[in-house]
Amino acid sequence: MASQVLASETIITNRSDFESLVIDKKLERFLISLSVTNDGKIKGSAAGREVIGDWDWIDGFFCRNLLWGKRELKYNCQEVTFDGRRLRFISDEGKGQSASFALR
Repeated sequence: MASQVLASETIITNRSDFESLVIDKKLERFLISLSVTNDGKIKGSAAGREVIGDWDWIDGFFCRNLLWGKRELKYNCQEVTFDGRRLRFISDEGKGQSASFALR
């Protein structure tokens, strides 16, 4: 795994490591359930609204476009970390806000 260790979290730095964690699983947190597919799609629901989007892995970051209901969430590339149980997505290439998801 081409990754760095940060405290108890591992920074995921390549697409294949990311895909091995998320493909065929649900990413879940309060009121949110998402699937990330290996063909570059995101689908699920958040707070009762449909979520759809596209993703790619660019220069070590998870980059995505999302539509939440009728609201477009701006394109963002995110650092991804894994602590053995939860994935954490940190916006703005690891410099912004974060959200953690359990893998089910």
